Amino acid sequence: MRILYVEDDAMNRRVVKDMLSVIGAHMDEAENGTIGLEKVDAEEVFDVILMDLRMPGMDGLTAIEHIRARKDSKANLPIIVITADTSPNLFDKCMGSGADDVLMKPVAMDALMNSMGRVIAGGDAGEVMLA
Repeated sequence: MRILYVEDDAMNRRVVKDMLSVIGAHMDEAENGTIGLEKVDAEEVFDVILMDLRMPGMDGLTAIEHIRARKDSKANLPIIVITADTSPNLFDKCMGSGADDVLMKPVAMDALMNSMGRVIAGGDAGEVMLA
């Protein structure tokens, strides 16, 4: 499994990378939305994108909107927001921009694995997936 994590904080990327290594997933990293879009534009193929919201340069919601506006199959990549943002209507804003799910930081491994399983399989956000 190949995952792109767009996150400006190196420690957050390291924590998630360690979680994903347990399942043998390969994680590519991008420090902001602009770099994340460049990686999506490249010929690389990702199974899922993990996206922070607040980053210098291009923020996560803008990056998601750019991905969803594509005219190719990459427009349908599963995208999970991982954020510490607690603003009102956050879930609705993320889903409205095209995110498939939203997780709060610090993200727990079981929540991340369940969310990835759901969005890759095409389930709805909030739907419980049993192992």
